[in-house]
Amino acid sequence: MDIKVVRNVLEENQVSAQKVRDRLRERRQTLVNFMSSPGSGKTRLLETLIPILKERGLRVGVIEGDIATARDADRLKHLDIPIALINTEFFGGECHLAANVVLGALEAIDGPPMDLCLLENVGNLVCPAEFDTGSDLNVVLLSVTEGEDKPVKYPLMFRNSHLALVNKIDLAEVVEADVPLLRRNLQQVNPSLEIFETSAKTGLGLAEVADRLCRLHDAKRG
Repeated sequence: MDIKVVRNVLEENQVSAQKVRDRLRERRQTLVNFMSSPGSGKTRLLETLIPILKERGLRVGVIEGDIATARDADRLKHLDIPIALINTEFFGGECHLAANVVLGALEAIDGPPMDLCLLENVGNLVCPAEFDTGSDLNVVLLSVTEGEDKPVKYPLMFRNSHLALVNKIDLAEVVEADVPLLRRNLQQVNPSLEIFETSAKTGLGLAEVADRLCRLHDAKRG
């Protein structure tokens, strides 16, 4: 019985994910799903990345997912971009964003023209990896403060991602992070994973990430 319920939930999510993809294709938009544990630096990274994307001519919107509060969304308001906030506490406090709520959020920010939508998923290294959001690209952040073993302890998240950002790289020496080991663990779990070392504080690696997202959007537009 429980297995059947889980299967039905995932199948319904896939239907909604396809609706998201259809909508994005019709509007020639690109959706990038950012996932990580809490405190990895997703919001700070977006604060720094979005101005770079805008400089490259992309019209950017954001979907902010969190269990409660509007704190992350508020931090991005100064960037003058459309933002949709999803608080999951109103429908059970779910630790991920399902495709149906992503679809609703896309409709909510459908006013100004948008090329690229950045989805900041709920902070969790498990649940978001299980639910397809309809995104064109899955990005996982892993800060150097979290430990080199996270890819092998939470493999599904890294298997289901296309890009991995080894974030807060400016702290690597301070916390004695073994970055080569971390990279090996990432590649062990997902050999095709693209790996970038990033720091929102110094800006390291963010131009390269922006270039990657620009190429993704250009390829999708054809």
